[in-house]
Amino acid sequence: MDKKTLEKYSSAFTLSDMEIFIFPDLLYALVLANIMSPEIWKWRDDPWFAGIRKMGPLKKIHRVKQYVMDHYNFNLDLETWGLTDKQTEISRFSEFVDIDMLSKSNALFGYEGDKYYFDMDIRRHFGLDKFDSDIIPYWKTETVEAMNAFRFKPNHEAGAGECVSLACLYAAALFIVAEVPLDKIFLMGTPLHSQNFVMVDEGVLTNNRRIVTKAMWYNGTELTALARRALEHEQVTYVAHSSGWIHSMYPEATISRHDYQVFREKLSKFLETTVNYEIFMNFLRDYSRFQKYFQICFSCQGSNRYIRLEKAYGYEHGSKNRISDKTKCKLFCEMDEEDLYTIPIIGRATILPDDDLFQTKAYPDFIGVLGQKYPDLAGNDEFISELKKFMHTAPRLPSSSKEFMPVPAIQLTPDQTREEMIAYLGTLRNAAYPVADLAFYAGRYMDSCDWKPFFKAAFERNPVSIEFFHDMELADVYNQLKTWPNESIYDGNRLALPDEVVNYQRGDGTEMALTMLHVARFRHLDATLEQKPGHIAVKVQGRKFDFITTKTLVIPDCIPGSQG
Repeated sequence: MDKKTLEKYSSAFTLSDMEIFIFPDLLYALVLANIMSPEIWKWRDDPWFAGIRKMGPLKKIHRVKQYVMDHYNFNLDLETWGLTDKQTEISRFSEFVDIDMLSKSNALFGYEGDKYYFDMDIRRHFGLDKFDSDIIPYWKTETVEAMNAFRFKPNHEAGAGECVSLACLYAAALFIVAEVPLDKIFLMGTPLHSQNFVMVDEGVLTNNRRIVTKAMWYNGTELTALARRALEHEQVTYVAHSSGWIHSMYPEATISRHDYQVFREKLSKFLETTVNYEIFMNFLRDYSRFQKYFQICFSCQGSNRYIRLEKAYGYEHGSKNRISDKTKCKLFCEMDEEDLYTIPIIGRATILPDDDLFQTKAYPDFIGVLGQKYPDLAGNDEFISELKKFMHTAPRLPSSSKEFMPVPAIQLTPDQTREEMIAYLGTLRNAAYPVADLAFYAGRYMDSCDWKPFFKAAFERNPVSIEFFHDMELADVYNQLKTWPNESIYDGNRLALPDEVVNYQRGDGTEMALTMLHVARFRHLDATLEQKPGHIAVKVQGRKFDFITTKTLVIPDCIPGSQG
C-alpha cells in the first residue's frame, strides 16, 4: 500500500471523527460493517419488534427509535479514546489533504462555523481547556460491538456511542429491522455533528438517539432546537449513501448524481413549511426573546382576555396542554385571573388564534401579510430573519458542481440473510467498490484483511491502553490482563484493538497479547509473539507471558517496531 492507502485502511480500524472526515469512504464502510455484524440481527428476535413487519414504514422507524433510546446512551468524553495533538495528525494527512481547507471545515483543526458553540468556547465545552491548545481528542466512532460493550464500563448500564456511531447504528438498524431500503438512507456529516436523512413519509432525520419528523421539526421545543442547529448553522461537509459519497472538500464525488439530486430536493422540502397559527406559535416558543412583542387574546365568559405571551407560554410548564395546538382552550382555562387583562396591553401586538392571518399559506405570503398586520414587526430585521429561517432552512450542502465519478451502488435487500449479505459484499472487494473492502476492515474480519493497517492503527493510535498501564511493570500488566474475562467483544476471528480491551476490561487471549505487546513496544522493549493452537505468548526480556485464545488467526511476522 502507498502512504495514503495505508492511512485510509488503518483508519478503518480506529475510525476517529477526523479520519472519517478525511476519508469519506469510511462512513459507509462502518454502516456495512454494522450490517454484517450479528449484533443488530439479534434485534429481530427481541419481543419489542414482534409484528414489526405488519407496521407502516413510519411506525417501524419509531419502533427502532425507542429501542435505541432504551439500549444506548450518548457518550462523548475525552477519556474513552484518549488524546492526540494537531501536529501529529496533520503530519499524517498533509501530503494528500489541503490543511488550510481542513482547518476551515473540521472542528478539531480550527473550524468556527457554529456561532453557538464558539460563543461558549468549544474547547471549554468539551473539556479541552485544561490542555494545551494543540491537544485534540481521539473521538473514535464505535462499531456496534464497541457500542454494546459500554455496558461493561463502570457506571454504564447500557450501550453508548457518539453521534457518528449512532448515525451508523441507525442506518444499519433501519435497514435490517425496519426494512428501509438502503437507497432511502443518506448520512450527513457536519464539522460538529452527524445525522441521517431517511426518505420515508415526508422525511425523517435521525439525531443522536432520537428521530425528528417534519412535524417535530417545527414544534419549537428545546429538543428540536438542538436537532435543528447543525443544519441551520453548519456546512454539511459530506453525504454518504449506498451509491457513494460527496464531500465539500474534494472536487470529485462517487455518489450517483441522480440520487444526490433527489436527496437535495427531498431534504429541502422537509426543511420548508407552510404557515398557520400552530407553526407561528411554535416559532415564538423556540425564539422566546421575541415573545415580549406579543400578547394573546382569547374569549372568556363572553368577553376578551389578554395575557403577555411569555406569561402564557409559562403555563405550558407542568401542563399537557399547549398554546399552539388544539388544546390551547384548555390551557387558557388553566390561567390565573390575576395574569389576565380585560383591555389590550399597550405596546404589544395582539395575536388572535382565529385571525385570517393564520389561514395556512406559503411562508413568503405569510411574511407579506404579517408585515401589513404588524407594521412595527415588519421593520424588525432580526425577527423577520429568524422567522424565515425557522420556516425555511436552506441547508449548506456540498455543491453539485463536482466531477461525478459514480461507482455501482451497493445492492442489498432486507430479504437477504446476513450470510448472503456478507458473501455478496465479499464479491465486491475490488477497486470498483473500495467501501465494500473497507467494510471488512471496519468490521475487523482479520481472516481476510491485510495486517499492516491493523498494526499501524493498534500501535500508533491507542493511547488509552498505554496510559492505563503507565505505572505498571510488565509482569503487573500481565497479571492485570489475566484478571479480566477471556472473552472478545467480537465474534469469530474478528479482533478488538488494545484500547477496546482496556476500556471494556475483557478480551480474547490474542487481543490481550497484542495489548501487552503494544505496551512493551511503546517502552522500546524487544518483544515478540509466539503462537501455537489455543495459546499465544508475548516474549520479552527472556520472559514469556502466555495467554489462552479461541481465535485461530496466524499473526504474520510484520509487526512494527517500538513506537514510544
